[in-house]
Amino acid sequence: MTIDAHQHFWRYDPARDAWITDAMSLLKRDFLPEQLEPELAANGMDATVVVQVDQSEEETLFLLDLAERSERIAGVVGWVDLRAPGIEERLRFYSQYKKLRGFRHIAQSEPDGYLVGPDFTRGISLLREFGFVYDILIYPRQLPAAIDLVARFPDQRFVVDHLAKPLIKDGIREPWESYIRTIAQNANVFCKVSGLVTEADWQRWTPEDIRPYLDVAFEALGPERLMFGSDWPVCLLAANYRRVKEVLESYVDQHAAQRKENIFGGNAIRFYGLKVAPRGFAA
Repeated sequence: MTIDAHQHFWRYDPARDAWITDAMSLLKRDFLPEQLEPELAANGMDATVVVQVDQSEEETLFLLDLAERSERIAGVVGWVDLRAPGIEERLRFYSQYKKLRGFRHIAQSEPDGYLVGPDFTRGISLLREFGFVYDILIYPRQLPAAIDLVARFPDQRFVVDHLAKPLIKDGIREPWESYIRTIAQNANVFCKVSGLVTEADWQRWTPEDIRPYLDVAFEALGPERLMFGSDWPVCLLAANYRRVKEVLESYVDQHAAQRKENIFGGNAIRFYGLKVAPRGFAA
């Protein structure tokens, strides 16, 4: 079963979605399951995990509604205010939604120490009780805080989105590489091989630009803790769905072909605890 472990949906709202700049104007429209379906079919993908982009419970409920109506959506990563005094009650509320597998915050836009703040870590400490995982969205400079966070909660499952956004366009690998190798020493940490084309030069990137970063990821985490994510539709800024998949697929065929099914599905199923029927659709 093939799983795209990272993609997004939205109904475009200029006020809410101000993060979509003029340079990203092709994203200024609706992206919904009916637009993604042809891409999944053409690229042999059975199901997806849809991930939040707006920091509101309104969006979380919107994504859950889409998931209820789409067999292709196997899991949802939503948003909730983990720092809120009533967070335990909110987590209990969300535990009724079987496709809600975890949460994420746009931590890349926060101060570097946000992930280890006392209110935030209190919220993190409650996730495992309700069976939720956590997606870490950060830049390389915030990896030290992420390293601290995952070490504090060794029984909590974490996944680093987009390999922590290495500086591919500038060809810079350190200190990102050292940090990735350090965080990978924690067995509770997975990484998504996603969002890399948009960290490269959107117009002129080549697979050769990305391969050194894949080398680090595969050496540090191995093929059992990496999962493919398209980052559709954000990836469209630099590449179509097929090209994004082909970059990783070509690499895996050369370096870890015997684990291909895990990277393109099995690891996501295991990490998120996805319930999927034999054809890959959510049960």
